[in-house]
Amino acid sequence: METRVDEIAERIYRLSTFLPKLGPSGFTFNQFLVEADEPLLFHCGQRALFPSVSGAVARIMDVRRLRWIAFSHIEADECGALGEWLDAAPAATVTHGAIGCAIWLNDQAPRPPRALADGEVLDLGGRRVRRLDTPHVPHCWDAGLLYEETTATLFTSDLFTHVGDPPAATDGDIMGPAIAAEKQFGFTALTPTTGATIRRLAKLAPRTLAVMHGSSFTGEAAAVLESLAGFYDDLLQTGAARGGSV
Repeated sequence: METRVDEIAERIYRLSTFLPKLGPSGFTFNQFLVEADEPLLFHCGQRALFPSVSGAVARIMDVRRLRWIAFSHIEADECGALGEWLDAAPAATVTHGAIGCAIWLNDQAPRPPRALADGEVLDLGGRRVRRLDTPHVPHCWDAGLLYEETTATLFTSDLFTHVGDPPAATDGDIMGPAIAAEKQFGFTALTPTTGATIRRLAKLAPRTLAVMHGSSFTGEAAAVLESLAGFYDDLLQTGAARGGSV
């Protein structure tokens, strides 16, 4: 198992592990390291990936320097290896939204978590990450994303998921592959606020989308987010017209 390292924005690293036996064309699992005075890891990965991913981090910096651990929602590929990361980085604190802390982390985290309010900023020293509550986007009640203000990088979690082992970053089409994956897996929790939540992200005008499964995107990201919002609006309306089946 190999975890590849690519710098997708200044001092923001994509740590990508490709599992070729998942599905017909394989699947990438991407964690992201924000290298700063107080480094932050977004996504922990599954426990089985920890040796490879932590080895990748060690090629960038001493793992013990890690200060913050964050993720979008409670799911194995988002936070399965949380305990292993906290063991490896004794000064690290896990941070999440208030709901996620209340329903899980306050009870289950090996160390007390730091709850972040919607819009609250963590100053990492050279980098600033803002918590954005996005309930049920992509899924789970506790969902939220991070936006790194200095580089205008939005960590999108499962939004724009696509299969295979594409390049680390692209300025090309990610909507087509994302729509195909959504139709294949149906992983997004569609609600009347899904489109509006994604349009709120578009208003940030990010320059980079750090995608958890597939290529990260660089370019006119606001337009891509608007397109994704429109796709989910249409999908929700189609389901409503069919009596709830999408």
